[in-house]
Amino acid sequence: MNLKDRLSQDIFAKVGAVADSLGRPCYVVGGYVRDLIIGRPSKDIDFVTVGSGIELAEAVAPRISRRAHVTVFRTYGTAQLHDGALELEFVGARRESYHRESRNPIVEDGTLDDDLARRDFTINAMAISVNAPDFGEVIDRYDGLGDIDRRIIRTPLDPDITFSDDPLRMMRAIRFATQLEFQIYPETFEAIRRNAHRIEIITAERIKDELCKIMRSPRPSIGWDLLHRSGLLAIILPELEALRGVDVVNGVGHKDNFYHTLTVLDSVAARSDNEWLRWAALFHDIAKPRTKRFDPATGWTFHNHNFIGAKMIQPIFTRLRLPLGAEMRYVRKLVELHMRPIALVEDEVTDSAVRRLINYAEEDLDDLMILARADITSKNEAKKKRFLQNFDLVEEKFVAIRAKDFERNRKNPVDGTEIMHIFGLAQSPLVGYFTKNLKQAIKDCEIEDTREAAIAYLLKLADDAGVPVVNPPSVD
Repeated sequence: MNLKDRLSQDIFAKVGAVADSLGRPCYVVGGYVRDLIIGRPSKDIDFVTVGSGIELAEAVAPRISRRAHVTVFRTYGTAQLHDGALELEFVGARRESYHRESRNPIVEDGTLDDDLARRDFTINAMAISVNAPDFGEVIDRYDGLGDIDRRIIRTPLDPDITFSDDPLRMMRAIRFATQLEFQIYPETFEAIRRNAHRIEIITAERIKDELCKIMRSPRPSIGWDLLHRSGLLAIILPELEALRGVDVVNGVGHKDNFYHTLTVLDSVAARSDNEWLRWAALFHDIAKPRTKRFDPATGWTFHNHNFIGAKMIQPIFTRLRLPLGAEMRYVRKLVELHMRPIALVEDEVTDSAVRRLINYAEEDLDDLMILARADITSKNEAKKKRFLQNFDLVEEKFVAIRAKDFERNRKNPVDGTEIMHIFGLAQSPLVGYFTKNLKQAIKDCEIEDTREAAIAYLLKLADDAGVPVVNPPSVD
């Protein structure tokens, strides 16, 4: 197979010409080749040469542009060439061997065949020549082209050795299966199951990177289900694994909360590219195993699972090396609030209840409603339709109340100057106390936003605080 017509960028001809001038074989390898064949966008281009990759990179740089910059990593025998958005990596062909207690390989110079054999999967073990005599020719020793056609993830060599040598490849197999929606070859998947315990030698940061790539995929549930079935999930995130299964008491069972969670996750992913909203979907029921109780009168209950789940977020984020700033606080907030919209529609949808939800959720209200809608997974279509219609009503009220509050906040019924006059006060914290409490009472719908209601509220507040009225106010 020749892909000369697909190598449209001038960069490939330039690299090939420099390699020819040095008498070096040179190839595009790995993910770029795979994505070129699949028709998937790819921006990072890796080149392998037989000999010094650093030497080739330094020779190529002046041919690219005067701005091209080469970063050398002599320990690894690699070099990166940067020119604006363009990023190329050059490495000499190599072979690798491993010690069992580490995923860091012992690297030696090798041939192209050695280099392709060390690759993780057949679909990543292809190369394309950029030398003039055979420009665009595909080298495919392990039938990667066939596995792309069959949509299969498979290791080029013995999968037990592949995964034991570098256990991170188990995560990569699941990540590629999720991103590409390929199947993992049965023999390869069984090797992941056999070697799942080896993931414990991988750093949390490397695992986190793969989990985030899974989470950004079109259907992240594929990856989380594979993590469960492989045995990796029980090691990496036992709290999520604990959601799996159905308990039955007196013939009454609950739904499988793990697969419910995956359904919610995919539903959110279909509506939003927000990665942290997807994490909130994954963790929204994380405390259900801890709160699960059977009540003979009402069946299975999970009281306060949202509040307890919110408390679990920071420890989980810490362990997984996920960010502990605004992202963690956002996920924790949505986990805590995810029951509020459904509780709202189960009761009467009043203005005051809707306003309280607006105040709690603030700028994350729209994302909360995406999660709430996704959380309706009932097989009872009539019930599901009713809830979703009630959510429509709630969201209509959001618009109306936000407009009303905008007008309300533009003009307060009683301002600070008048409060000072009524109670004979100078500017002081006590005036702030009155104005703040009045504003909050109106915002929370404790009182109407009329002058009459505001005056009555202030007089009661003053009486409770022992503050005398100096100038009785008029209500007109």
